[in-house]
Amino acid sequence: MADAAPALADVVREARALIALQRRIAGPVRYLGRADEPEPVTAPEAAPRASHSEPGPALAEPSAPAPVDADRPPRPSEDSPDDDVPDLFGDLPDPSLDETLSPYERIEALVPEDSPLREMDSLDEIRDWLAETELVPIDRDRIQPVLGTGDPHADLMIVGEAPGADEDRTGEPFVGRAGQLLNKILEAVLFKREEVYITNILKSRPPNNRDPLPEEVEAHLPILHKQIALVRPKVILAVGKSAGNGLLGKKSSLASLRGSFQDYYGLPLLVTYHPAALLRNPQWKRPTWEDVKLLRTRYDQLSG
Repeated sequence: MADAAPALADVVREARALIALQRRIAGPVRYLGRADEPEPVTAPEAAPRASHSEPGPALAEPSAPAPVDADRPPRPSEDSPDDDVPDLFGDLPDPSLDETLSPYERIEALVPEDSPLREMDSLDEIRDWLAETELVPIDRDRIQPVLGTGDPHADLMIVGEAPGADEDRTGEPFVGRAGQLLNKILEAVLFKREEVYITNILKSRPPNNRDPLPEEVEAHLPILHKQIALVRPKVILAVGKSAGNGLLGKKSSLASLRGSFQDYYGLPLLVTYHPAALLRNPQWKRPTWEDVKLLRTRYDQLSG
């Protein structure tokens, strides 16, 4: 029994230390009673009686002030304006810049919210809509819209700038002399045309094959964004300066764009010469060959 008293004292000291620690963490604690107990009512002080006996208007007795807990912050009023609410999270990020999303979700977020493309689930649906839609004046003068061709689930997508006369007539991209050279370039690095997906930024031919206008690119680019979201390629090859700048939103020279991969919302994008330019300038075939070998290497790494 002699050891019981020191042991009890130790228990008491530990309990007091625990209570003190709890008070430091949680602050002072009031006993609020059980939930089924009525709140205590504080009797108001008696109102002073009138000094004369004549009846007068009844005076409302003052209510007792509510007890104030100095250690508890005041509760905000339900009528407080929203301006009083702190901004805990800040502005929501632009989905296209949110690296926690997949590249395809980020690219699809570039399609305007009010565009019918948002609700489309297939390339055929886009083709039908495009055939009946005029977004810019060149859409009115075309023979056929040129959406794209090839494997709708290809790991490699090739993007040019706009259809030419042959493409406008057939409704298929890269079918003229430039298209034949593109096929040879693909075959040189062991791709077949039917294994890739080929398209352009513009889906209608500009008059006299002139360069695309900024408003034309702006109008047709959401179609390409939706195509990328549906096809889900692992690598994109942009052929020509206009295609590279149109995708990347730049105004750079081809020399500064090519030779290395660009990050396109999480997808590797390589820019090289357009086959039509190679027909006019054969000296560019060597750098194009170096580019497509680089493309093949990255493709094999991503596709296993």
